[in-house]
Amino acid sequence: MNPNTHLYLAIDQGGHASRASLFTANGELLGGASVAIHTRQPAADRVEHDPEELVASVQAAINSTSRYADSAPIVAAALATQRSSVVCWDADSGAALSPVLSWQDRRTADWLQQLAKQSAEIRQRTGLPLSPHYGASKLRWCWDHLPAVRNAWQAGRLAWGPLASFLVYRLTEEKTLAADPANASRTLLWNLDSGDWDSRLTGLFGIPIQPLPPSVTTRYAWGHLNAGQRRIPLTLVTGDQSAALFAAGEPAGGTAMINLGTGAFLQQGLAHRPPPSPLLSSLAYQDRARRIYALEATVNGAGSAITWLASQLNRDEAEIIRHLPEWLKEHSQPPLFLNGIAGLGTPYLRPLFVSRFSGEATAAEKSVAVCESIVFLLQINLEEMARSIGPARNIIISGGLSKLDGICQRLANLSGLPLHRPQDHEATVQGLLVLLNGACGAASQQHLETTFLPQTDPILEGRYQAWREALEAALPG
Repeated sequence: MNPNTHLYLAIDQGGHASRASLFTANGELLGGASVAIHTRQPAADRVEHDPEELVASVQAAINSTSRYADSAPIVAAALATQRSSVVCWDADSGAALSPVLSWQDRRTADWLQQLAKQSAEIRQRTGLPLSPHYGASKLRWCWDHLPAVRNAWQAGRLAWGPLASFLVYRLTEEKTLAADPANASRTLLWNLDSGDWDSRLTGLFGIPIQPLPPSVTTRYAWGHLNAGQRRIPLTLVTGDQSAALFAAGEPAGGTAMINLGTGAFLQQGLAHRPPPSPLLSSLAYQDRARRIYALEATVNGAGSAITWLASQLNRDEAEIIRHLPEWLKEHSQPPLFLNGIAGLGTPYLRPLFVSRFSGEATAAEKSVAVCESIVFLLQINLEEMARSIGPARNIIISGGLSKLDGICQRLANLSGLPLHRPQDHEATVQGLLVLLNGACGAASQQHLETTFLPQTDPILEGRYQAWREALEAALPG
């Protein structure tokens, strides 16, 4: 490796693994590493991770990947994490005081009902609905149920907030305590207009504001990561889906970005705060010169729905995924599946919705029904997004499930929009590279893509209408 070559490190801490990838300035991938993590589900509405395992997995991925640099300098690194996941820790020692409560965790759904009268005010301040998926009620749960958290507060040592902030504190040699906009804005404690923590919001949730990390910009001097004797400047921190918005370069008006991971996330980037909508408004990126907002929709059960199905069928998940391409070709009229895995997302927002099939079916038919439900939920949200900011002109899709042609073609047919799937499905990593090094690196690979043109499909359209009627009939009044 030429010692004059400048290299960039992209780190993605996701729901199944912590990954790191090393790139040259022109976007060439030199190598990477992935370290699997475990997910705990102690109850149906509880989803947790071990914070120490997450720290160790990210460090291990950084260490393994930095070896590909040889003698060349890694001039900048970026970190993306799961938004809405939170953790509490000791601000002196860095020791975790709680599990990582995942964005999928809904243990506070009942508790939140007491704030129903303030839901409109909360949405106006944050851009988000009142939901147990976001961090505020999770922090309140820790405040109420974990003595170590209260003890640290009384001793003046409590820090809490986004998972990203905890990882930065633990992994940087400076022990930087800060919060980026994308992750902070997913707590229900951060004001979308002022760009800072909001004492009115912390008061509504009955928790102190002081333990929250100071708000900074996305691009910031976050400190230095260590890999052996190598010091790597961490210059950018954001959320996984916020990074994915940039996977094809600077967000373009009229382009809907969809990332199919554990959940499915639909976004359009905007230069201004989105208008009021049943969907989600967030700040995807901020530096000293500009802000980029996103209007976003979520389907909570995407990859997680396949995991759930494998458990229900007592089948190996990898086996189901292996057969899905052929099953999606063979079965055009499976049963309907009402998909509330990890809660029903936008625009319905029912955290405790019970998933169900419309009748008996084979494992293959149920698998196709689950895939169709993801497509149907995305279509509902595309329609809602069109009502808010105008119809999209095209779709760019990424993420693990986007490898399935049967899902991509169904979505193109139902939406009536051309759908583009880049060869590189890892949108979060590609977006980090764009943000680190400009659009040249990642965007140069976008021509290596598959395009799905919409086709007339009356059977699918009929099934979508029947599915939508069944879902709305199943919603509680």
